[in-house]
Amino acid sequence: MAQRRDLKGARFGKLTVLEEMKERQSGYVVWRCRCDCGKEILVNSRQLLRGTVDNCGCIERMTARRGNIAEDLSGRKFGRLTVLERVENTNGRTCWRCRCECGKEKMATARGLKSGKVRSCGCLAREKGTNSIDLSGKEFGKLTALYPTEKRSGKGSVFWHCRCDCGNETDVTEVDLVHGRRRSCGCLKMENQKHIGEGLHRIDGTCVEILEKRKHRKDNKSGFRGVFQMKNGKYRVNIGFRGKKYYVGCFERYEEAVQMRLKMEQLMHERFIEAYHVWKEKADQDPLWEKEHPFQFELNWEKKAGDAEFGADSGCVKTAGSVSKK
Repeated sequence: MAQRRDLKGARFGKLTVLEEMKERQSGYVVWRCRCDCGKEILVNSRQLLRGTVDNCGCIERMTARRGNIAEDLSGRKFGRLTVLERVENTNGRTCWRCRCECGKEKMATARGLKSGKVRSCGCLAREKGTNSIDLSGKEFGKLTALYPTEKRSGKGSVFWHCRCDCGNETDVTEVDLVHGRRRSCGCLKMENQKHIGEGLHRIDGTCVEILEKRKHRKDNKSGFRGVFQMKNGKYRVNIGFRGKKYYVGCFERYEEAVQMRLKMEQLMHERFIEAYHVWKEKADQDPLWEKEHPFQFELNWEKKAGDAEFGADSGCVKTAGSVSKK
């Protein structure tokens, strides 16, 4: 807490302290002050004593570090911009209204103008492709950059017209090309998906790998696959198998619903996987036997009267017209 000091009547630059206010700012006393221009503002003791604020904003601000008055840039030229007049400060920085050679006006900070970061209203960047590097003829994966377009992304990145090895042409931002986010017109993704699909084993209407690597669901309120909380607070249990959805039942408690779901997975999914691997082992040993004995898994789905339990038989492999339980 700053030591209290009576500043009434004191002058700080163009400000004259009139009276102490009741409010406080970060523990410092707040004073009502009148500027020589006639406006009144509220300033705390710390700002007054350190010289951070010595006018209402009607003249150039004193810089906090160097203490000198902001340089007058009126009439000076920076790149394509000609400074017209000083305008209201932005975030404590001196701002100037400028006119570009293309005729448009732009507000810029003194720091941006003098450092060379601001040299036009934006037309210079557009002409040069937002100061982008020349990507003409360079290859990025399957894409070859041909020429920059007039299009810009939301962040100002240039769209380059590219030709893909597959023959298609597409527009991709410079950022996505340079950082490797786009490497084709989309054909590479389709190829990868095809290769992934070829590596999966789909049999009897089911993907074996999906069943083996199933995970807890994160897209429902309960957080567990196949378990959904209803409006009445109960938990509904479903299970999918071979492209169909089976209704298991409703349960009062979440734990009961999860246990029932796990039980049905064991009866259906795990027995399916077990039966498949038994069949696959024999099929790998004898390709002719595989053609004569395609894999089929039989499931009996019945709801018992009076409760919510279901029954499923063991996995079956149909062979030569007969059924052998596994």
